[in-house]
Amino acid sequence: MEEIIASVGPRIRRLRQRKNLSLKQLAERSGVSAAAIHKIERNSMVPTITTLMRLAAGLNRSVSYFVSEEEGEDERAAFLIRAAARRPVFTSKKGLRLQSISGPYGRFLAAGAIATVEPGASSGPRPMEHVGEELVYVLSGTLVFEVDGDRFPVRRGDALHFRTDRPHSWRNPGTRPARLLWVALRQ
Repeated sequence: MEEIIASVGPRIRRLRQRKNLSLKQLAERSGVSAAAIHKIERNSMVPTITTLMRLAAGLNRSVSYFVSEEEGEDERAAFLIRAAARRPVFTSKKGLRLQSISGPYGRFLAAGAIATVEPGASSGPRPMEHVGEELVYVLSGTLVFEVDGDRFPVRRGDALHFRTDRPHSWRNPGTRPARLLWVALRQ
């Protein structure tokens, strides 16, 4: 834990310098004072979650970029994910299995997965709302999405792109599993 905390400041400094931003420029972009950024970069001050969120936004990264346990991959701009090496993605939704097709969480704003949704599975009794957007492409089967009060049955070959800051939910009304390419934009 201490190693992760100690790595936050240097990661901010490396990214700021790679983007050719001065302390003053990052301060203007993030709303965090140049003096505070200087202290954080030198590990003289641990940022609050709010400050880290502001800095992440100013540097066009997610907060997880700065607290990832994966060291040494900060500079990589691309990741190849072989079909045989897909990692499972944790989800609390019963009847939903996800296999990651995207690079390490926190390095990118988009995350993708191959999703398998079992018959009768759903997102739960209440609609979800969170920042971002999602794009789903149905490879097989059928799902029904509800987004901001509108109902969208999506079948093989169909795609649905929606804002997730609106109430949304999904369910598999069929008798067969549905397979999808599911992409989420994190903000």
